[in-house]
Amino acid sequence: MADKKLTKDELNSLRNAVKEFNQAKVRLADTVVQHDMMLGVVKQFKQKFIEQEDKLLGKYGKDARINLETGIVTKQEK
Repeated sequence: MADKKLTKDELNSLRNAVKEFNQAKVRLADTVVQHDMMLGVVKQFKQKFIEQEDKLLGKYGKDARINLETGIVTKQEK
């Protein structure tokens, strides 16, 4: 059987499809890396919040409610 060859248009179309596929894979990988980095940032903020929350609970009591607009601390009604 003799070798067959793609037409110029077929070859260009195939090359473009492979190029677009590879670019999409790179973008996906970048997104995964950014996702992992953001998870780390969220974890740091969560830890900072927990530390601050524990400090305030120790000072004002576990039943304290803080108004974030005014800073006024009230006790939760039982």
